[in-house]
Amino acid sequence: MKEFHSCKAAIDACIAQKYFAIAHLYFEEKTMNIHIHDCYEVYYSISGGKQFLIDNKSYGIEPGDLFFINQYESHHLTQIEQGELDRIVLSIHPDFLKQLSTPNTAMDYCFQYRNPGFSHRISLDKDQQQRFMYYIHKLTSLSGYAEDVMERAVFTEFMVFLNKAFFSQVKAKDEQVNISYQYDEQVNEILEYINQNIASPITIDHLANQFYLSKSYICRIFKLATGTTINKYLTARRISIAKSLLSEGMYVNEVCEKCGFRDYSNFLKAFTKAVGVSPKKYALYNAR
Repeated sequence: MKEFHSCKAAIDACIAQKYFAIAHLYFEEKTMNIHIHDCYEVYYSISGGKQFLIDNKSYGIEPGDLFFINQYESHHLTQIEQGELDRIVLSIHPDFLKQLSTPNTAMDYCFQYRNPGFSHRISLDKDQQQRFMYYIHKLTSLSGYAEDVMERAVFTEFMVFLNKAFFSQVKAKDEQVNISYQYDEQVNEILEYINQNIASPITIDHLANQFYLSKSYICRIFKLATGTTINKYLTARRISIAKSLLSEGMYVNEVCEKCGFRDYSNFLKAFTKAVGVSPKKYALYNAR
């Protein structure tokens, strides 16, 4: 398998082929604004970093940290250290994982388990880190006879390893009721309010009045804590919700209202820009 050195190129290949793609990134790539895309993402940090914003959760990034992000979750890498930032990103098409699943084994478990208090992040121990890199090396070095068969077999084994690692840490966290994300208290309250009222009209003026803060202050602390603006976060969350509702078969006009867009033309423009197709086309090709 070809090893990409651009996250965008890997995502494009994954979506076009409805398969999976591997990107090994050594240096800082221009950071994308808060975004969503139509594939699963496994982000593995080799060198560490500073912060990951996934939906309404913020995580520090240490070497050996592994993140699981599904196709409905907005995310944004923030406060990146300048210079080297060694990480591996796997883009996986949801349909491909469904093909690998069986009635007894959901190969997309790590992307679908989203109980309250869960974490997108797990931390691999030294043995697990070596195992992770073994699979990456194996997948990117296969060649010759039956390469495609071996590639699929190794990837299947790799996903079993990842799901087992995820499950073991989820079980431990559930037992300990240990939530691994944190925010400045004010920003945490703002994010909670936004997500509870996402279908309602929310403006910076409204938030400032709600929390008795000035507009400039609320914008500043939100950007410092999350790495993105309030308006960009609102748009990304609403589009993330819209994708999920459209996939469930809800009509486009209903989705527009349910996810907080009061004007259909704004919804159409924002959705098409973020996803690459109109809401109607997305619903046509992604209905469950």
